[in-house]
Amino acid sequence: MPRPGGVLEIAVKRRMLWIGSAALPLHNLTRVEAIKIKPDRNVLRFLLGLGLVAFVYSMTDWVPVLVLLIVLVVYFVKALIAPETPVLVVETAGSSRMLVTLPSVDELRTIAGRIVHAIDHPEAEFTAYVHQLNNYNGPVFNQNGGQNTGIRL
Repeated sequence: MPRPGGVLEIAVKRRMLWIGSAALPLHNLTRVEAIKIKPDRNVLRFLLGLGLVAFVYSMTDWVPVLVLLIVLVVYFVKALIAPETPVLVVETAGSSRMLVTLPSVDELRTIAGRIVHAIDHPEAEFTAYVHQLNNYNGPVFNQNGGQNTGIRL
């Protein structure tokens, strides 16, 4: 796996999909899709937070309530202004999932189309190089297990 800011190779070679150092057999893929993931904007959490503020207000002075209210407002304003994240989702029959994030969903759609083409055409091979986003995990997140929600983007 390259360092943040480096280049990640996504390739199909000899019926295997390579995402960095992870290898997935093409015949084992069940889903390949480029989508935008919306940030979690849960209104119920906001209402529960307001209930917590009201409870703390009934039990104590106004200073902790003000601090709680400021934290709550900052948390939800951040959630409201967070942009959608483009991801390439690759799922396998064994309930493993790989997500590749890039700034452009169009580039991810192109890569997804090439992967799907390679599934239907055994002779097809390709290599794509993508630049990593500058975050601590890089562009690839491995998520395993059917009930695992993994990293929420």
